[in-house]
Amino acid sequence: MNASDGQSTPKPNRPRRVIVIRRAEHIGDPVGMAFLESPETNADALMDRLSEYLGNKLRIKKAEVSHDEITVEVELRGWPEEGARMAAAARDLHDKGARRSAQSMYREAIELDPMNLQALSGLGLSLAQQDKFAEALTVLKRARAFGAESVELTLAMARCAARLERTAVAAAYYEQVLKIEPRNFVARRGLRALGHNRATPKTAGTSVRNGRD
Repeated sequence: MNASDGQSTPKPNRPRRVIVIRRAEHIGDPVGMAFLESPETNADALMDRLSEYLGNKLRIKKAEVSHDEITVEVELRGWPEEGARMAAAARDLHDKGARRSAQSMYREAIELDPMNLQALSGLGLSLAQQDKFAEALTVLKRARAFGAESVELTLAMARCAARLERTAVAAAYYEQVLKIEPRNFVARRGLRALGHNRATPKTAGTSVRNGRD
């Protein structure tokens, strides 16, 4: 079929994803102000704040607001296949020790596909390893909102928050890790450093003589 048939070319199917923006993670952030906007009386302001946070390559299709979360369905206007190749190349560079080059390539992958979880997680973790805590936490929060979930990622977020003196936020992240891995030593040590002590959980067939991990 061609233009002479008098029918328009069908639009390509674009990838969609559901993003969850958590109020607790964005207190004081620009996007956190979206929780103060009423969907009923000030929907335009709400959408403007979300659009600014998500960028022009993500088109908002639907947004649902609750007290604790904003759930947004978005459509990608980018190049996911190219972004995936770039992110894989960045990971290879990082594994070889070329962290600066890897970070640059991760950023390029995110430009191509803002929803690429490998690029977002990889960049955030790399920045955290270089003690760039503020930028790392921003990137890792975005990765998590877009669906990335791992103990490594949550521990990195906790460490960044702790180093930025966001004690309550850091403790909350460590507690999230312990819900998944109750005996995680790093999370327990992190909580102790913040002044939060937890009893070591008992496991079947194991006796615990003292409170040490």
